[in-house]
Amino acid sequence: MSQARFQKMQREKAKREKAQAKAERKAQRAEEAELAAESDDDSDAPPQEQVIAKLAKLHEQFDDDQIDFDTFEERKQELMDQLQV
Repeated sequence: MSQARFQKMQREKAKREKAQAKAERKAQRAEEAELAAESDDDSDAPPQEQVIAKLAKLHEQFDDDQIDFDTFEERKQELMDQLQV
Protein backbone atom coordinates (compact mmCIF):
# COMPACT_ATOMS: atom_id res chain seq x y z
CA MET A 1 0.00 0.00 0.00
CA SER A 2 1.36 3.39 -0.91
CA GLN A 3 2.09 6.04 1.67
CA ALA A 4 -0.44 8.49 0.16
CA ARG A 5 -3.22 5.90 0.21
CA PHE A 6 -2.44 4.96 3.82
CA GLN A 7 -2.48 8.62 4.90
CA LYS A 8 -5.80 9.17 3.16
CA MET A 9 -7.30 6.16 4.93
CA GLN A 10 -6.03 7.49 8.27
CA ARG A 11 -7.55 10.92 7.60
CA GLU A 12 -10.89 9.39 6.65
CA LYS A 13 -10.87 7.16 9.72
CA ALA A 14 -10.10 10.14 11.96
CA LYS A 15 -12.86 12.11 10.25
CA ARG A 16 -15.40 9.30 10.89
CA GLU A 17 -14.33 9.00 14.53
CA LYS A 18 -14.62 12.74 15.02
CA ALA A 19 -18.11 12.76 13.48
CA GLN A 20 -19.18 9.86 15.68
CA ALA A 21 -17.88 11.59 18.82
CA LYS A 22 -19.71 14.76 17.80
CA ALA A 23 -22.97 12.84 17.30
CA GLU A 24 -22.57 11.24 20.74
CA ARG A 25 -21.98 14.63 22.39
CA LYS A 26 -25.03 16.05 20.61
CA ALA A 27 -27.20 13.15 21.77
CA GLN A 28 -25.93 13.55 25.32
CA ARG A 29 -26.68 17.29 25.34
CA ALA A 30 -30.18 16.62 23.99
CA GLU A 31 -30.78 14.06 26.73
CA GLU A 32 -29.52 16.45 29.43
CA ALA A 33 -31.72 19.24 28.08
CA GLU A 34 -34.71 16.92 28.11
CA LEU A 35 -34.03 15.94 31.72
CA ALA A 36 -33.61 19.58 32.70
CA ALA A 37 -36.91 20.47 31.03
CA GLU A 38 -38.65 17.67 32.90
CA SER A 39 -37.24 18.81 36.22
CA ASP A 40 -38.34 22.39 35.47
CA ASP A 41 -41.86 21.16 34.73
CA ASP A 42 -41.99 19.16 37.95
CA SER A 43 -40.99 22.05 40.18
CA ASP A 44 -43.58 23.38 42.59
CA ALA A 45 -42.67 27.01 41.93
CA PRO A 46 -45.65 29.15 40.96
CA PRO A 47 -45.56 30.92 37.60
CA GLN A 48 -43.84 34.29 37.63
CA GLU A 49 -47.02 36.13 36.68
CA GLN A 50 -48.81 34.82 39.78
CA VAL A 51 -45.99 35.88 42.06
CA ILE A 52 -45.91 39.34 40.53
CA ALA A 53 -49.69 39.63 40.90
CA LYS A 54 -49.39 38.64 44.57
CA LEU A 55 -46.69 41.28 45.04
CA ALA A 56 -48.94 43.92 43.51
CA LYS A 57 -51.81 42.89 45.78
CA LEU A 58 -49.48 42.99 48.78
CA HIS A 59 -48.40 46.53 47.87
CA GLU A 60 -52.04 47.59 47.59
CA GLN A 61 -52.80 46.15 51.03
CA PHE A 62 -49.85 48.03 52.52
CA ASP A 63 -50.83 51.28 50.76
CA ASP A 64 -54.38 50.93 52.12
CA ASP A 65 -53.01 50.34 55.66
CA GLN A 66 -54.52 46.85 55.80
CA ILE A 67 -51.17 45.39 56.94
CA ASP A 68 -48.29 46.86 58.92
CA PHE A 69 -44.76 47.39 57.62
CA ASP A 70 -43.24 44.33 59.31
CA THR A 71 -45.89 42.00 57.86
CA PHE A 72 -45.49 43.64 54.47
CA GLU A 73 -41.71 43.15 54.48
CA GLU A 74 -42.01 39.55 55.64
CA ARG A 75 -44.53 38.58 52.96
CA LYS A 76 -42.67 40.56 50.32
CA GLN A 77 -39.45 38.67 51.07
CA GLU A 78 -41.29 35.33 50.82
CA LEU A 79 -42.65 36.31 47.41
CA MET A 80 -39.32 37.68 46.22
CA ASP A 81 -37.70 34.35 47.10
CA GLN A 82 -40.18 32.64 44.77
CA LEU A 83 -39.20 34.80 41.81
CA GLN A 84 -36.77 33.16 39.42
CA VAL A 85 -34.11 35.56 38.27
